[in-house]
Amino acid sequence: MNIVNYKKYISAETMMGPNSVRILAELLDKYPLQLVSNDMVLDLGCGTGLTSLVIAKETGARVFANDLWISAEENGKRFAKWGVGEQITPICEDASNLHFAKKQFRALISIDSYHYFAGSMGFFQEKILPFIKDAGEVLIGIPGLKDEYAGRAEELLSDWLGDNAYMFKNPKLWKELIGDNDRIESVTTWEMDCFNGAWNDWLAANKKFALDDRKHFETIIQPYTCFVGIYVKIAGGNMA
Repeated sequence: MNIVNYKKYISAETMMGPNSVRILAELLDKYPLQLVSNDMVLDLGCGTGLTSLVIAKETGARVFANDLWISAEENGKRFAKWGVGEQITPICEDASNLHFAKKQFRALISIDSYHYFAGSMGFFQEKILPFIKDAGEVLIGIPGLKDEYAGRAEELLSDWLGDNAYMFKNPKLWKELIGDNDRIESVTTWEMDCFNGAWNDWLAANKKFALDDRKHFETIIQPYTCFVGIYVKIAGGNMA
């Protein structure tokens, strides 16, 4: 996908951290989703809906945009303004207590949010997997710890993240946390290539949190962290 197509939507108002569109672009370029208009995609932890807009435009599918911190009403107004109000359904629910039908979604995407709520063994299989169709796909892009610093998040990142440092895990550990299941065909995790671009866009924003991150970028963020890509292929040959 061409990120230039979304430049006018990417702003200090819509960004809540490193540029989510760059993270999503790498995932979709690496694992293109072949969807049709009646397929449903769950954008879990969508923030201001920027990623939901891109998913809708790039795939043509129906998108359910869920976030706990941004109200459905606020995102709904934004989607209407962007001209995708009929294609995207805004939702405001806790990721650990979602109310969807079993096997409702052809794909699930989560950008810069999954680490907040899903860092425990069993979460994916208990709280996420039931809603994904057979032969479905999961694409996740989140900040994490480089593999060479595995297990040292609290030691290395606490000056920046405080008590939240534990949320940053390395790619190998995220693969373990997804786990094994008869419905899971494969799990792939990697250090993403979009790190500098996504961070540079964010650090250029005139926002309090971006200004705070600037203070730690060269000493903590850049040396020890990465973006972790996660791709999960769900077993089953029937996409219906």
